[in-house]
Amino acid sequence: MNTQVKEKLKTPLDWGRAACDSLMNTYAASELPPDGRWHYHQGVFLESMRQLKEITGGDDYYNYIKAYVDHNIDENGNFLWNRKELDAIQAGLLLFELDEREEDDRYRKAAKKLRSMFPTLNRTSDGGFWHKDHYPYQMWLDGLYMGGVFAMNYAKAYNEAELIEMVLEQERLMRKHTLDPNTGLYHHAWDESRKQSWADPQTGRSPEFWGRAIGWYGITYNEILDFLPANHPSRKDLTEALSNMVESLVRYQDGETGMWYQVVDKPQEQDNWMETSCTALFVYTIARGIREGHVDESYKEQAVKGYRGLLERMKFNEAGDFVMPEICIGTGVGDYEHYINRPKTDNDLHGVGSFVLASIEMQHLLPEL
Repeated sequence: MNTQVKEKLKTPLDWGRAACDSLMNTYAASELPPDGRWHYHQGVFLESMRQLKEITGGDDYYNYIKAYVDHNIDENGNFLWNRKELDAIQAGLLLFELDEREEDDRYRKAAKKLRSMFPTLNRTSDGGFWHKDHYPYQMWLDGLYMGGVFAMNYAKAYNEAELIEMVLEQERLMRKHTLDPNTGLYHHAWDESRKQSWADPQTGRSPEFWGRAIGWYGITYNEILDFLPANHPSRKDLTEALSNMVESLVRYQDGETGMWYQVVDKPQEQDNWMETSCTALFVYTIARGIREGHVDESYKEQAVKGYRGLLERMKFNEAGDFVMPEICIGTGVGDYEHYINRPKTDNDLHGVGSFVLASIEMQHLLPEL
């Protein structure tokens, strides 16, 4: 069954469709896990589906996304989300197209509620957003993607250019506090208070380079550059930062499989393991960077190798539905053992969403498999 289904998938877009269709076959939109709430797991997957729809067309994906949003947002634009964390904002990316296409003001009302979170967020002494209220004085790499990409889309849709500058400042602070000059990689988090057990007493940085968090950051670099005007003064610096990230990442890519490890810089450790969602995000980061001219085309080989490595890992169940294995579940900050011992799962939504995004970008580099 596995081989037979794989042989029918001739392009990266075919693989992206197989992933989306399998989850649509498995879950009603209102039942998408972990528990059907307004959450970035659903947001990442459904945003990847929305972007796939932009290329492939059809109403099925649009209707499925709309069903998820309509399940969560009532007739007055009210919905339940965690108002104390950046993660809750990401699914707002689904609202902009609905607001544009539907004669229904509740989508814009909901987007405005999410936009209104930014002034209320707690901050570090230099202005960086806390990742969550119950993680005081901490900035996490993930947060720039979870809040920043929504903010830039909101700025474009509703003419609030100041939000772009807000995201640029948050990126500057995040890079300042998490970039490691020796490896070129980014620490998962930074604790200004130095009170967390994982925080370096001198720098406040977490000790490890966790793959998926760095992957979210790579996505955000590409997104920011897409929103900046050609003459924006930050453009050169961000392009260089993205290029440097890619140069650093490929040094740690597994030469045989093209995959990346859960803890990126320690492939030699026997208990470290190749993780599919971070590999998908790194493939996306490289492929999109090449397509948009921010990353040298010489890195195409690494993107292709990484994507082919992913395809080798993908499975199909007895019903012929796509299964993405070896996805690390949602993860906080910790030491090496913390990351290595995190459970792996199949078809976790932010893993599948990452794979669909990678497939969309690889269609440009690898039109036929």
